[in-house]
Amino acid sequence: MPSLCAIALGSNLGDSSATVNAALDRLHASPQVHIVRRSRWYRTKAITMPDSPPQADYINGCAILSTDLTPYALLQFLLDTEIQFGRERRERWGARTLDLDLLLYGDRILDTANLVVPHPRMCDRAFVLIPLAEIAPDWIHPINGCAIAKLALDPPDLPFSCPEPIEHLP
Repeated sequence: MPSLCAIALGSNLGDSSATVNAALDRLHASPQVHIVRRSRWYRTKAITMPDSPPQADYINGCAILSTDLTPYALLQFLLDTEIQFGRERRERWGARTLDLDLLLYGDRILDTANLVVPHPRMCDRAFVLIPLAEIAPDWIHPINGCAIAKLALDPPDLPFSCPEPIEHLP
């Protein structure tokens, strides 16, 4: 039986608009993944390490997927998709062509060396919670028991990341 999963998408290198849309197309083209809903895109200020150079704003959004893939297979598919779009992991919080994060996998809780679900920092990130609340407001976070809509009301990084909906991507 397929599981519902939530993912976050982001990009701030290259043609970010084209990248996030093409990434969704690739996910949807897989016979094992179906996109159930997706949020609008949001322009978000980059949050960087203290001594890092400034970065371009991000394009961020979320999607709900239905999949027969296991959490680990889905993670690998997301990582492979990042690589297909030129993702290089050089530094923490560095600019990226594509970032795909597995946020939620049904109501499962996993904490292994390779995968932590729910995503350990999702509740701190306005650029995740605001688009996720748009498409899954009643989804209950399996650890803290709060609905995503409630978590999205006042995320800690809101004053720094300032997600703003984008009406139309070029």
